[in-house]
Amino acid sequence: MKYEYPSLLKRLIAIIYDGFLLFGVLFFAALIPSLIYGGPIQHPLFSLYLYLVTYLFFGWFWTHGGQTLGMKAWRLKLISKDGGNIGWDKALIRFLFASLSWLILGMGFLWALFDRNKQTLHDHLSRSQLIQLPR
Repeated sequence: MKYEYPSLLKRLIAIIYDGFLLFGVLFFAALIPSLIYGGPIQHPLFSLYLYLVTYLFFGWFWTHGGQTLGMKAWRLKLISKDGGNIGWDKALIRFLFASLSWLILGMGFLWALFDRNKQTLHDHLSRSQLIQLPR
């Protein structure tokens, strides 16, 4: 099937939308342990916990319909290379490599500027693709 692919700019705008929602999710995820321990938590496991919450946030949306709220707003959808929904295994690969991409100054995202289907490095490595849905 022939798909239309979103620009890097649309991807980044959807990420900003999702960032606002994720901020709220992480706020509440951090609030409970902070109340229990009586203040800010400086333990490395706490950071790992928030990273896991972030993975579960994106993974749930990606594996259940392929769209976060930001992706819905911009009519983007994540699908596997065969056209179906991705599973938790591909969501994990995608999440880990997208995280790595952010750590190396977005280089994996910039891959989309040179890819003929505007796909990022984590799209390729997770055998998934982001498509643009019609109006």
